Amino acid sequence: MTVLEQGTITIHTENIFPIIKKSLYTDHEVFLRELVSNAVDAIAKLKMVSRSGEYSGDIGEPEITITVDKDNKTLSVTDNGIGMTADEVKKYINQVAFSSAEEFVEKYKANSDQSIIGHFGLGFYSSFMVARQVEIDTLSYQDGAQAVHWRCDGSPVFQLEDSGRIQRGTTITLTLMDEETEYLETSRIRQLIKTYCDFMPVPIKLEGETINRQKAPWRESPNNLTQEDYLELYRYLYPFQEEPLLWVHLNTDYPFIVNGILYFPKLKPDVDVTQGNIKLFCNQVFVSDHCEDIIPKFLMPLRGVIDSTDIPLNISRSALQTNRTVRKIADYVAKKVADRLKELYRDNRKEYIRCWQDIGTFVKFGSLNDDKFKKQVEDILIYRTTYTPETPNTEEKAVEVQVQTEAGDVWQDVASQTPENTDEKGRYYTTLSEYLERNKQRHENRVFYCTDETTQATYIQLHTSQGLEVLFLDSFIDSHFISFLEREHTDVKFSRVDAELDDNLIDKDNNSEIVDPKTNKTRSEEIKDLFTAALNKPKLTIRTESLKSENTPPAMVLLPEFMRRLQDMTALIQQQKAEFPEEHILLINTAHPLIQNLVNLSQGAIIQEGGESPSAELAKMICHHVYDLALIAQKGFDGEGMKDFVERSNQVLTRLTSN
Repeated sequence: MTVLEQGTITIHTENIFPIIKKSLYTDHEVFLRELVSNAVDAIAKLKMVSRSGEYSGDIGEPEITITVDKDNKTLSVTDNGIGMTADEVKKYINQVAFSSAEEFVEKYKANSDQSIIGHFGLGFYSSFMVARQVEIDTLSYQDGAQAVHWRCDGSPVFQLEDSGRIQRGTTITLTLMDEETEYLETSRIRQLIKTYCDFMPVPIKLEGETINRQKAPWRESPNNLTQEDYLELYRYLYPFQEEPLLWVHLNTDYPFIVNGILYFPKLKPDVDVTQGNIKLFCNQVFVSDHCEDIIPKFLMPLRGVIDSTDIPLNISRSALQTNRTVRKIADYVAKKVADRLKELYRDNRKEYIRCWQDIGTFVKFGSLNDDKFKKQVEDILIYRTTYTPETPNTEEKAVEVQVQTEAGDVWQDVASQTPENTDEKGRYYTTLSEYLERNKQRHENRVFYCTDETTQATYIQLHTSQGLEVLFLDSFIDSHFISFLEREHTDVKFSRVDAELDDNLIDKDNNSEIVDPKTNKTRSEEIKDLFTAALNKPKLTIRTESLKSENTPPAMVLLPEFMRRLQDMTALIQQQKAEFPEEHILLINTAHPLIQNLVNLSQGAIIQEGGESPSAELAKMICHHVYDLALIAQKGFDGEGMKDFVERSNQVLTRLTSN
């Protein structure tokens, strides 16, 4: 074997190997990713010279082979790509891609915690993190080329000599350090290939078996993919998860290159919107599980893949966040998401509504955090509502239209299908502008909303019974979103159904009551005095009103909007659960028969010697019970409160049955 050259690697490399071994990458395991990436590049270059006519030989079936030799502690990566000449080995291997150790240290000393993704030709040298010796055996595609063999033991000394290789391509052989022998286990190699190289477009073989998928659907044209293709990728990337709601295919090559598929998953109420789930690739090579610095933060809960060669992966996170190209890519991704949602809203309203409970969180979170996105989606923000479209008069019933189904033998009644703006349960959805337009005659620029359909059911029923439409703002993001809506619509007042009562709900005529000649008080004043004395709660405001609806309870608890929000904000700042405010309103419904009977009970009592009459005492107990029932409709009791409620309930029932 003829020694072609012996020397030292240039330039200023006396420090490069310690730097490589300690600082080049956070994880040693990425050496395999780098070597396989180089092999894929070598195969791609061969295809290019073949297409250009520079090479007329048979390129064969491209493949990369990984070989493990436990006895000799070696790991080899072989490709049948373009190969290298002796001069190319000197240029690309010996000169460390023209980067000196000093330049390397200066560039990365401030960001030593950041991994470098081989953008400076250093990918090959990552092998020295795990190997005590690295060898290159290579034969160029060029006619008459001489195969060469390069060897280096991790010092600045290398050896370059002729080789007897006869197959075009390159083999990198690592003799592993004793502490790195985990990479001699085939199960470990399979795991690394699956993690980093699964979607590389060349078959990667281990023990004669192809171990990577090769096809990267996000690099395909959307026209070539079926729905099942998209779902299959999602199931593979996120096993044991519910099916995604919809997806967005990213595909642009100007003014930057971005490919990808982003999925809208079903969201849980406890989702961490700061935790990214999108996988970052560079040329189909897996880089990271986190895209926090590349996509807008409101899209963090999305899942899927972003693949771009224009994202500078070798700079610090702080620099990445301010990088102009990265900001443009983030804007592009947000716009594509908005366009997809608008397309769905326009073309398939039923499907949009079906997905709204989950995608609504993305849309609202995006509106809160990104002005550009807010403007793009402001017309497709929808809310579930108590409104139901008027059905045609029975005398003017619409003509039934029937269509034949694909089966050809069943006829369906089109008129019986649910309206476009309803979900599968027949619940109606509306935009805010539609709500305001519908209700401007009754309550212009005022929105009634609820945050909990169950606990606020009584209040919702009270409003709907009088023809007042209520919006459901009951997702976990809506407490913040209501404030946002108020900033966006400064002329609109938002009132929660349990905050205050609209005049439409109160029977004003029924409040002009006859004054009791004995006490010179109205019936309302007597009721108020009765509850004030019975409950003895100085911070409780007691109001009396005659409510119109027949199905309203004898009493309701109201929480003034400003006070409730102040309490919620304080709890948020102090990172505590919001307590039920002591200062609230007990509204007594004077039109309810129970309240009228209660007044009669308290007044018809004969005062016995030694104090209060039994009927007056019972009246007080019933006042407590009425208040308890009103509280239950508004909040749950704690342990002590529930204990007191049960005891009082038993006492009331005992007294009533004894009478």
